[in-house]
Amino acid sequence: MNITKAIETVFNRFLPSPFAIAIILTMVTMALALCFTNAPADQNHFLAILSFWENGIWNNALLVFAYQMMLILVLGHILVLSKPMSKAIEKLTNLVSNTSNAVLLVSITTLLVSFFNWGLGLIFGAIMARKVAEAAQLRNFSINYPLVGASGYVGLMIWHGGISGSAPLKVAEAGHLASLMSGISDPTIQAQLPTAISFSETVFSVPNLLLFGVLLVLIPGFLYLLSKRVSVSKINLPIYNNTTEEKQTVIGADRLDHSKYLGAIFGILILIAFAYQYAGNLTELAITPNLLNFFMLGLGLLLHGSFASFLRALQEAISGAAGILIQFPLYFGIMGIMRDSGMVVQISDFFVSIATPLTLPIFTFFSAGLVNVFVPSGGGQWAVQGPIVVESALKLGVPLPKAIMALAYGDQITNMLQPFWALPLLAITRLKAKEILPYTVLIMILGAIVFLSGLLIF
Repeated sequence: MNITKAIETVFNRFLPSPFAIAIILTMVTMALALCFTNAPADQNHFLAILSFWENGIWNNALLVFAYQMMLILVLGHILVLSKPMSKAIEKLTNLVSNTSNAVLLVSITTLLVSFFNWGLGLIFGAIMARKVAEAAQLRNFSINYPLVGASGYVGLMIWHGGISGSAPLKVAEAGHLASLMSGISDPTIQAQLPTAISFSETVFSVPNLLLFGVLLVLIPGFLYLLSKRVSVSKINLPIYNNTTEEKQTVIGADRLDHSKYLGAIFGILILIAFAYQYAGNLTELAITPNLLNFFMLGLGLLLHGSFASFLRALQEAISGAAGILIQFPLYFGIMGIMRDSGMVVQISDFFVSIATPLTLPIFTFFSAGLVNVFVPSGGGQWAVQGPIVVESALKLGVPLPKAIMALAYGDQITNMLQPFWALPLLAITRLKAKEILPYTVLIMILGAIVFLSGLLIF
């Protein structure tokens, strides 16, 4: 039995659903907090942890973030279901005739889009994988659909080192580091903080671009080799068709919904407002969730033309948001426990306590990867773990950009193990987590070797 088949067997037998994983991680986090953290003064330890959990679940800022992510998923799906986008993707999928060229097409395009923006890459990879499967079904050739689905998820392994990475974006803001480290009283630390760290030192630095270039070659190449060793089968998926209006008599006010111009005009108005509001962000390559959603809303209405077409696509797309709708708050609760109980600080402090200037980036990488399993949010992780990384780097003389990118690499690598961010892909592709994870785990090992080598060499 080869290693791929062995991993598939293990995952199929022992891996529960993503929802069950979220519940198990919640209970494990509670147990760890009880064992390894101290109870607040004058408060029962267990009840305090439950309070941390509940506060995390209903954190207003995180709930806003969850809604933004749901809109990225739904609006991106609606956009792809429009006639022009469907035709463009169909031309790409016409290049596919087997699993090997399918994984090359999906993985390369997903990696490139995800380096630009993680949210767009997430939805793009999912829809590309689904469209490849539909093409295989329509043209009657067999593929390994789970491997193609895994190819559509690889963008989450490079996102934090890309243009939309949370840590690089935040440290590029003037004054962010001083604000982040405001709780540190050591004047020598404060004196060493730069006003900002530009993208030229992080995302667009030579080491980071080289690592991305290496992965852009190795990941598709590795998936191509895997495609030669896996079994294939016929695809049986419901194929969504939004290209034709239903034949019906439209009278009265219903004509507004079916007008071929009203939706397009309103979409153009949104795009004009978008250009006015976000022109500065685009020149600075600062792609925010609100920017992306506003753009996709306007473009979606423009490309669909009629409100009726847009709303039919909405009904198809909304089901893909079901998983993250309920699981986002569960992970926010885990984040609340780890933050308020001090567990994140303990994990980071442990790695820092045994680090040297040479090994600090390595330990930062591993600690970030571990924390990401429990708290799959780059922005949230930076807010909690960032001060520890910055302080330890300054004390040990490690360049701040390198320490920050070490955290980014560690945070993104375990997305290949933690299936939370795969929920939109699973909803769109109709695959299960246990079907894609055997392949993403292998990709995670490959990526870890590349990132660790880069941190040691550079």
